Amino acid sequence: MSSENYTDDIRTAVEVMNRGGVILYPTDTIWGIGCDATNPEAVKRVYEIKRRDDSKALITLVDSEAKIEFYVRDVPNVAWNLIDVSDSPLTLIYDGARNLAPNLIADDGSVAIRLTKEPFSSRLCRAFRRAIVSTSANVSGEPSPKTFSQISEEVLSAVDYVCTSRRNEREPHKPSSIIKIGAGGEIKIIRK
Repeated sequence: MSSENYTDDIRTAVEVMNRGGVILYPTDTIWGIGCDATNPEAVKRVYEIKRRDDSKALITLVDSEAKIEFYVRDVPNVAWNLIDVSDSPLTLIYDGARNLAPNLIADDGSVAIRLTKEPFSSRLCRAFRRAIVSTSANVSGEPSPKTFSQISEEVLSAVDYVCTSRRNEREPHKPSSIIKIGAGGEIKIIRK
């Protein structure tokens, strides 16, 4: 794919999210359903597409450490250490979420954030300038698609825009590891 098409793909995805729309896009892990993480109506649509109860929080993607600090009141030092040593995608659950859609924040005030370093999703986050929801492109209870070709027609037809980048990849991807960080810096592995 030429860089021009890549740029157009990101521009279109950003325009759709700026209008409150929902996109389907490639991430540093599996394909994700995404939207503006600060827009409660857009977040509600993602829950509806997934047929998921909104008490189960969604992951958000950011492209910089500064954005983590913008969405989390007090980032424990252990979080920076985990981000530095992780050689694969890592989602961290932080206490003290802020500046996000209320229906994206868990009942205990926490939020799951992943700092993406993958070129497409990182560039998309940078162009959008806000956190982007990133939840697996499947209806809750069904297997997460490991490639674009495994995404159901139901999900494809429910979103407002399907990114064109990276659709032809055949290598299966897997979800990120998830670690919850407590207020005192204690860590709990949620998913390896």
